[in-house]
Amino acid sequence: MSSRVCLRVLQTAGPPPAAPRSWNLSPECRHRAGLRWEARRGLSSLGRGSMNVFDRSMKKRQKNWAASLQDSRQYDYLRDEVGSRVADRVYDIARTFPLALDVGGGRGHIAEHLSKEVVERLFLTDVSEATLKQRKPTEIPTHDVLADEEFLPFPDNTFDLVVSSLSLHWINDLPGALKQILQVLKPDGVFIGAMVGGETLYELRCSLQLAETEREGGFSPHISPYTAVTDLGNLLGQAGFNMLTVDTDEVQVHYPGITEVMTDLQGMGESNCAWNRRSMLHRDTILAAAAIYKEMYGNEDGSIPATFEILYMIGWKPHESQAKPAQRGSATVSFGDLSKISQPTSTEKT
Repeated sequence: MSSRVCLRVLQTAGPPPAAPRSWNLSPECRHRAGLRWEARRGLSSLGRGSMNVFDRSMKKRQKNWAASLQDSRQYDYLRDEVGSRVADRVYDIARTFPLALDVGGGRGHIAEHLSKEVVERLFLTDVSEATLKQRKPTEIPTHDVLADEEFLPFPDNTFDLVVSSLSLHWINDLPGALKQILQVLKPDGVFIGAMVGGETLYELRCSLQLAETEREGGFSPHISPYTAVTDLGNLLGQAGFNMLTVDTDEVQVHYPGITEVMTDLQGMGESNCAWNRRSMLHRDTILAAAAIYKEMYGNEDGSIPATFEILYMIGWKPHESQAKPAQRGSATVSFGDLSKISQPTSTEKT
């Protein structure tokens, strides 16, 4: 194993902040550069038709190229980690799922952590045929399906469980994709997913913006826009899911330098595929970004962190057996009486 691979260390960055930041750049970065933060995908796009942000054919080529690398499996560390955390959420549901679907499952990063006692049969889809051919073996009977995440080729009311890990952030019509997932679920079926959030790779984003502004007098977007956690619950609700759960986590990976960060993103098939992406970076800009990265975010041992914000979501397809809120006005106790509960009872004087 190379020294570059040995320096990668996965760390959970502790509990998420109480209130998520509403910008992508750190205060120091925004002050130094005087830049307006890049817009992220969110609810502002809803109601205006589906967005066309990403070149899906380019993403397919990127994933096929990444799968063709001789050492391609060494770049699976993030997908394996997040896949295991999605599997943990499946185990939290006390039931067996006869038929499940993994949307954008790649090499089976979720399935390898599941048992046939929980999932009896699995369909796994991905846009990359080369990736599907390298799927990891699992004890669950699995059927590979070459399909785009934006167009699921399954009848309605088919699956008891749908899972997805680190693929939905490349979808142009995310509300439409969530509606398709709801449609293929059986009533009382559950969707459990994970996708990267808006604070992902903020260190790299800031460093590149500052370097380009300094060397070239302006900057171009090099990191794709991501969905904000504040929007995710609304997207699930508008798609028709109920009993929603949304939570966030941060995973930090430490690298020797900025070149290793970008190399690993390419090896993961996670290079930018936005239509407005810039095709190249000047050498001077990369050197300047590397220096800024180490100065602003570097660790004492010389390594640099790359932060991945992971958004986890759980939503259920409605069914009459599910718990429902009580009707408005049916309460028998007033909230105003709650303050009296903690008051000590007075004893009568004799």
